[in-house]
Amino acid sequence: MTRSTTSAVLAAALALTAGLALGGCSSADPADGAPQLKVSGAFIPEPVNAGMAGGFLTVTNTSGTGDTLTSVTSDLSDDVQLHETKDQKMRQVESFDVPAHGELRLERGGSHLMFMELKRTPKKGDKVRIELRFKESGPIAVEVPVEARTHNPQRSGGSGEHTQHGGASPHQHQPPGHEQHATRH
Repeated sequence: MTRSTTSAVLAAALALTAGLALGGCSSADPADGAPQLKVSGAFIPEPVNAGMAGGFLTVTNTSGTGDTLTSVTSDLSDDVQLHETKDQKMRQVESFDVPAHGELRLERGGSHLMFMELKRTPKKGDKVRIELRFKESGPIAVEVPVEARTHNPQRSGGSGEHTQHGGASPHQHQPPGHEQHATRH
């Protein structure tokens, strides 16, 4: 090789190395602080009337960047509302924060989902498809089991997890008997 050929090969190698190093810092890398969300414990108690139902779940964020749950869609209702309970009063809200290194708990007696004007009356053992939509992260789809009216996960254990890692596909971990399916769109 001539001196100019060696210099050209060395310059190309350095450019390639620099490009690879910069490519490793892309915004799709979970290490960049994008929200990393996991949905677990989702359930809907069998409703007491045909008009509405409640929904409960936990969204855990393991990253240093917060996110916001902005809406929920479902095959059960065209009107899924976000409700909070404060001072024993329930009211509809526009969104819920999912704090960095924290969780959003939608549970009995507190904040929850309300499925209004049901298209059908779900029975214990049915599955309801929901899609959680966030301000920063992609949507997370979950098949939520319909449980007994008195179901209390604090007494009977959790029911499945669904993960969304700032652009990665969700991973599932379910205990036997609670097959929930989550997909990211």
